[in-house]
Amino acid sequence: MTAEMFPVTTPAAPAEAKVLTISEYGAQKAQSILAGSGKQDAGVRVFIKSGGCSGYQYGMAIDDRELEGDTIVHDRGVKLLVDQASLALLRGSEVDFVENLMGGGFTVHNPNATSSCGCGHSFRTDGATAPEGQGGSCSS
Repeated sequence: MTAEMFPVTTPAAPAEAKVLTISEYGAQKAQSILAGSGKQDAGVRVFIKSGGCSGYQYGMAIDDRELEGDTIVHDRGVKLLVDQASLALLRGSEVDFVENLMGGGFTVHNPNATSSCGCGHSFRTDGATAPEGQGGSCSS
């Protein structure tokens, strides 16, 4: 018997979940904003910064630069850029666009957040109290 008669197959590795995704509606809104930005090959930079009423805040910006260490994800025709420091806190998240009576805007559905502020713009990952001077009310 030869290996040719009994080919060895290995199961395909499961597709790795994307670091960050964008909803269909979020992608439509992002494409419209990017098209009007005048920046060639721009993407949406999604980042985390310290602050907000729960400890961390989401940030988004149009960016035409790819920085060293960035993770770049292409989803639904939109380029998403994430810096190294934000990556661990955003892994598995989805960017979406929501509209309500108060207007509309981008939001992040983050499976890593253990709690979030009523404003939806800040979150915690471990259930701990917000850093000193950051708790209490929402200023959005």
